[in-house]
Amino acid sequence: MSRSTALPLAVSMGDPAGIGGEITVGAYASGALRRNFFLVGDPDALAMPAERVGVRIETIGSPAEVAAIYPWALPVLPERLAAPAPHGKPLPANAPATVRAIERAVALAMAGEAAAVVTNPINKKALYDGAGFAFPGHTEFLAHLGGVRRPVMMLAGPSLRVVPVTIHIPLAAVPAALDADLIVETARITAEGLRRDFGIPAPRLAVSGLNPHAGEGGSIGREEIEIITPAIERLRAEGIDAAGPYPADTMFHAAARARYDAALTMYHDQGLIPIKALDFERGVNVTLGLPFVRTSPDHGTAYDIAGTGRADPTSLIEAMNLAGLLADNRARAA
Repeated sequence: MSRSTALPLAVSMGDPAGIGGEITVGAYASGALRRNFFLVGDPDALAMPAERVGVRIETIGSPAEVAAIYPWALPVLPERLAAPAPHGKPLPANAPATVRAIERAVALAMAGEAAAVVTNPINKKALYDGAGFAFPGHTEFLAHLGGVRRPVMMLAGPSLRVVPVTIHIPLAAVPAALDADLIVETARITAEGLRRDFGIPAPRLAVSGLNPHAGEGGSIGREEIEIITPAIERLRAEGIDAAGPYPADTMFHAAARARYDAALTMYHDQGLIPIKALDFERGVNVTLGLPFVRTSPDHGTAYDIAGTGRADPTSLIEAMNLAGLLADNRARAA
């Protein structure tokens, strides 16, 4: 399939006060993308970054127009803001347009008009304040749109993939939230995602402990004995290659990473710190278990540099290229 005949990626604008517009223009101008894309957002919000790097903006009525326009202009499917967005200062009035951009991108992907969804960063508080947003974050909202009860967040980089079993909850709440069923369900979705989307026929999962030294035989906590090990045994009985629980402080050096395809960690920072330390710019957020492929750059809105021309589009470029690869793998698997 040639680049011009492949379905394009649908990219949502994210928070218009952040760096989403700037990195989208930068990604288009980079020449590093392997697939066409279009932005769902306000074309006027792209005027400044586009002029800075000499990119032309062209509005479209549907994704079918992308192939003809892409070689000479960045295609934008308009989703107009209620008010001009000042850099670094989110406006509650613009929150509904931010949400609609995500909804439209997902609808186009589910209708088969876009290959995948790539989301620019949002500010959840701005959405809470201005749009009555009722979800902890992007991942949960996308699951709602896709009719999925349990999404799984993966962070994928060139040398590491991590999946936190618990995500956006306080650290103090993690032990009570953990149970064997949750670990097993997360691992099943991860293994299936590695097979279907990443094209890994027999995925290997490494499972971390919760406590220092993976509990050290129960002397530093019993979650490994009572919850995590039984979950691993269930997974292995199902034919899933899962191993552990491993002390988290020995799971992420180069030799350890060579022994697995994804690491399951028990809480957010246990997995996200190593991947961001290894390669912050090229980390990609992937949501597994959805009826469409979704990726996102692994950073936030970066209000402090919005509008300065200093935003690095590398993570968005990686997210777009990975989205195209995952979409192609999923199509072949189907």
